[in-house]
Amino acid sequence: MSRRLRTLMAALCALPLAFAAAPSAHAADPTTMTNGFYVDPNSSARRWVAANPGDGRAAAINASIANTPMARWFGSWSGTIGTATGAYVGAADYQDKLPILVAYNIYNRDYCGGHSAGGAASPSAYASWIAQFAGGIAARPAIVVLEPDSLGDYGCMTQAQIDEREAMLAGALAEFNRQAPNTWVYMDAGNPRWADAATMARRLHEAGLRQAHGFSLNVSNYFTTAENTAYGNAVNNELAARYGYTKPFVVDTSRNGNGSNGQWCNPSGRRIGTPTRTGGGAEMLLWIKTPGESDGNCGVGTGSTAGQFLPEVAYKMIYGY
Repeated sequence: MSRRLRTLMAALCALPLAFAAAPSAHAADPTTMTNGFYVDPNSSARRWVAANPGDGRAAAINASIANTPMARWFGSWSGTIGTATGAYVGAADYQDKLPILVAYNIYNRDYCGGHSAGGAASPSAYASWIAQFAGGIAARPAIVVLEPDSLGDYGCMTQAQIDEREAMLAGALAEFNRQAPNTWVYMDAGNPRWADAATMARRLHEAGLRQAHGFSLNVSNYFTTAENTAYGNAVNNELAARYGYTKPFVVDTSRNGNGSNGQWCNPSGRRIGTPTRTGGGAEMLLWIKTPGESDGNCGVGTGSTAGQFLPEVAYKMIYGY
């Protein structure tokens, strides 16, 4: 069955029938509307390989990283956001592949950590930005990871700021459900060492998790898939006990091949993990952070900025040293 026919059938099936309850706004399954995951042709790893074909590290980085499907992150650097997301999912749709996008522009982003501080200028500016983000995707199939770290660290925030953040996330989910019916949105839920399962379940629920397809774990971190699966199951146990529902979850496996050594900011000795796939203990194992991209001016990335591609770090991560 062609991609366009599958899309049309999914759209028709999503129409509410007379005298029947309308189906869930996020009921469509984008994995069945596509044929595998999309490889970003303009990822930082691919750009580096193309620019450095004679480098002795290029072949390994090309084979092990650059051609693995992984997420593209969108923020203030992306220009007109609806145009940017539309072009990206359109390119993936043309190839009948499923793109992975990260929305990373919430107001007061990384407020307590600071390495990736920034984001939209105000809650209203964020609401406009995320509405355009969703509108760019429209009815085409996609996966979106919503605002990494946003629920992980409330330590330096006032209750008013927490309420404001959770309202922004709930508003974002409403936009995706309204404008992007074939997108699965995963709210980010940090990692197993950030907040206990009960705390994270409460934060997810208060930020509107019921509207989302699921939640994401380990984004830009290093904890093993087994640790994350246990944590995700624990969060679901709390959700079931407190609120009467559970959600699927995905795990960022891009850099968790050796697990964590307790450091989160460019630690040495880490290794790439299981390439992007469905299943594997979670609903999906995804490369959300690009291996070799810096976490900030720290660790083995001293002197770099967050998001900068470091070929030596990428090369060592392939082999785990």
